[in-house]
Amino acid sequence: MQRRTFIQNTGLLTAALSATGPGLLATSQPETVAKNKLPRWKGFNLLDFFSPDPSKSRRATEEDHLKWMQDWGFDFVRLPMAYPYYLSFDRSRNITPDEVYKIDQQAVDRIDRLVSLAHKHNLHVSLNLHRAPGYCINAGFNEPYNLWTDQAALDAFCFHWAMWAKRYKNVSSQKISFDLLNEPSMRADMNDQLSHRSSVPGATYRRVAQAASNAIRKENPKHLIIADGNDTGSSVIPEITDLDIAQSCRGYTPGIISHYKAPWANKDPDHLPEPKWPGQVGDKYLSKAMLETFYQPWIELVNKGVGVHCGECGCWNKTPHDVFLAWFGDVLDILSSHQIGFALWEFIGDFGILDSGRTDVAYEDWHGHKLDRKLLDLIRKA
Repeated sequence: MQRRTFIQNTGLLTAALSATGPGLLATSQPETVAKNKLPRWKGFNLLDFFSPDPSKSRRATEEDHLKWMQDWGFDFVRLPMAYPYYLSFDRSRNITPDEVYKIDQQAVDRIDRLVSLAHKHNLHVSLNLHRAPGYCINAGFNEPYNLWTDQAALDAFCFHWAMWAKRYKNVSSQKISFDLLNEPSMRADMNDQLSHRSSVPGATYRRVAQAASNAIRKENPKHLIIADGNDTGSSVIPEITDLDIAQSCRGYTPGIISHYKAPWANKDPDHLPEPKWPGQVGDKYLSKAMLETFYQPWIELVNKGVGVHCGECGCWNKTPHDVFLAWFGDVLDILSSHQIGFALWEFIGDFGILDSGRTDVAYEDWHGHKLDRKLLDLIRKA
């Protein structure tokens, strides 16, 4: 499966490819490494509940997959969920605001079962609303309103988080946490993938995050809450640093490496400069210094006492494998040196360690799957 149609990487590509210079902020003087408030979790995104339509879901994660993760030393899974997945409504037409509240208990039970299996194998579970009422980074499901501008959408958003918080109120905070919203941005038309996108205004982001966190903490005062960075996960959110909410960055910079030839992220995917790492790509020189500059605001956030985790990272399967590993090694080195954990997108699939479909990998047979041993070894030692 392609790394989700919802990665519209215009912002990431622009930010990454415009970064120049030697990364003086990160390297001009010795740096004192602060202790990240979050554990340095390492693991994977699992896409069982990623589709708004349960009939189009990915093949379910098996218990053996979770056992392999545990055996390989991983301790974290993130579950990006589309809220319509666990609703009961007439899917032959667009959803109505009233139907956003119609919970399908059988679908919720399926989510519960995966959470329980993950806990059985000592994996922390981060529940994430990939699609929330009124917002998703990708189109493809008609939202009846806009989370950033409509109170009805915010009320529904808080309802969903209150439900999940109550459901897991008796589960240890060491085992489960709540990631509010996947990759926020301000889109002019919530149902038009190509409509103009910009940053969510800081005050607006704060209002939404605070409302949802209050709904969660009413049920679950001690559980961790995480907010994905602004600008589709790429930018720190200074407006919420006083709210006791951790923040989640991304490991997709520069997009010309992570999403090389990806048709959902490039206007002309067949005519891109050959990726190199490090090296001159188009009119930019790509190097670890670029990454140090990009991640410096996140490192400063850790130093200010705000917990940081990288909720998604990885590379689509068209980037040459040696380039991918060289780049990703630098990404993981920067994150790990500042005690920032990460979750690969995904476990099985185009971005994963199993069955990625790369044409330049000598795969190892692993219980009927094709294992990218070099990638596995890289992330295990990070």
